[in-house]
Amino acid sequence: MARAEAWVIRGVAGLVLAADVMVLPTARGRAQSTPPPSAVLFADEFAGPALDRQKWNVIVTGETVNDEQQAYVDSPDTISIVTGDAAQGAGNGALEIRSRYRPGFKTPQGKTFDFISGRLDTRDKFDFTYGTAAARVKLTAGAGIWPAFWVLGNGAWPDTGEMDILENVGDRGWTNFALHGPGYSGANGIVGRKYFQSGGGITDWHIYALSWGPRLLVFSVDGKEAFRVTRATVDQHGRWAYDTPEHIIVNQAVGGVYPHAINKADKPYFGLPQATVDLIKADRALMLIDWIRVTRSNR
Repeated sequence: MARAEAWVIRGVAGLVLAADVMVLPTARGRAQSTPPPSAVLFADEFAGPALDRQKWNVIVTGETVNDEQQAYVDSPDTISIVTGDAAQGAGNGALEIRSRYRPGFKTPQGKTFDFISGRLDTRDKFDFTYGTAAARVKLTAGAGIWPAFWVLGNGAWPDTGEMDILENVGDRGWTNFALHGPGYSGANGIVGRKYFQSGGGITDWHIYALSWGPRLLVFSVDGKEAFRVTRATVDQHGRWAYDTPEHIIVNQAVGGVYPHAINKADKPYFGLPQATVDLIKADRALMLIDWIRVTRSNR
């Protein structure tokens, strides 16, 4: 989820998009080798009863970027751990981020929003360099809902890099991946897309993952490679910015420049058509996260 003021999907020549290629390919006629054991660097199973604030910061914003239409707040209305039927198949519970309609909500800075939502990160609590970051996530379809699971460098943006592992603007049929760094950020980010061929698309449970190494980034969905970017490809656009620690972010925005670039809605809110406003008013715009894990191979 780029922090720049403009965000438009752009394809990049030479990048490999292969939605049905396994991350760990096998030789024809030979059994797949057993992957090496992995060390767990971070894990949250969201088993409750409440958010583990030793792992997570809840972000409160008085200002927004990208012309987003929500304020981020620290409230059980927007961020909670849910179980049972509310977890929708996450057996041990799930993190729920739910966007709400709160007309005239005022931030401490006096800025007014009609929507509130949730954003969490691990800044100053956990970061990592290289490894695999993965999350099992279930989303809501609705034009202009903008959930994301991403990692961000600890320094100035975009100099220390951003990698978007899951980003969606409410379209049931696809999700995208993105890199933002020096020389290729905002509207010029390096972007790939995964199309779902069957089922409920983003509204089903999927595992979204990034395998991050010093020369290669591989994005996958449900264990199948969807997008890969080599260091050599990044070097064609700007400096590789992925050798220093990055922290985890999960959030759900509503409206803004990227949704607007896709749905073209100007009213009733920028990037947010009336049908989605009605969905949010009905308290049905939510992001569920079964778990988030970061591992690194011991090889």
